[in-house]
Amino acid sequence: MKTEQIAEKINILGKFCGKRDIEELSGQQLKEKYGFEKADVFVLFGGSILAGGDVLAKAVQENIAKNYVIVGGAGHTTEALRQRVHDEYPVIETTGLSEAEVFSRYLKEIYHCDVDYLEKASTNCGNNITYLLELLKKQNISCKSIIICQDATMQNRMDAGFRKYAEKETVIINYAAYAAKVRAQGEKLVFTEEIHGMWDMDRYVNLLMGEIPRLSDDGKGYGPKGKNYIAHVDILEEVRNAFEDLKSVYGEKTREANPLFASRENRP
Repeated sequence: MKTEQIAEKINILGKFCGKRDIEELSGQQLKEKYGFEKADVFVLFGGSILAGGDVLAKAVQENIAKNYVIVGGAGHTTEALRQRVHDEYPVIETTGLSEAEVFSRYLKEIYHCDVDYLEKASTNCGNNITYLLELLKKQNISCKSIIICQDATMQNRMDAGFRKYAEKETVIINYAAYAAKVRAQGEKLVFTEEIHGMWDMDRYVNLLMGEIPRLSDDGKGYGPKGKNYIAHVDILEEVRNAFEDLKSVYGEKTREANPLFASRENRP
């Protein structure tokens, strides 16, 4: 397969996984699409790269939610986040911190703003959601509308998890932390624009390809017909084909779930 074709297939997966329901974070966009200018909750999930912190800061600056939450304990992306933040901003000490605490310190140091709540115990996409909902209930926070922001590779799965666990009438608004596009540069693949804290290309592709089996509603997937972690996701034929084509280039090497970060009830 030519490099240009590989880039096209990766972008198909990237767009599918990295859901954004509004074009930009603004009250006007919310008003036009949903009929309100301010959501009840904006939540950033700690699995994101640093671009997610920048999105959260913009959300706070634009005043598009009544409550702001960062969710994330320690999971498979945590050490990479700690290292990246400390390397880029040595004044921020991140050793041993949860993802929520790392992003909170980043927000204070770089943007001089804060959030309302931190959830620091969750370890995966599933309990990211259930622990968040427990926190909101405990704090008696209305959640009829919520803007969810996760790393773009995991945004679709986060949406599917919310659709499983949240109240049916909850308006879920997706805004992935970034919208990456890949292009061919000779025989290499490169990102079309710089994204803050972005994964290297191999890691990005690995994460994307790991999502398709997870999102699949079959015996091996996370949908109702499989492990039942998430609501059903319709995977377009175009996406399936792109995934199968990329397997011919990258093989079966996709990110496996780490049992260390399973929810307590799902650990072996």
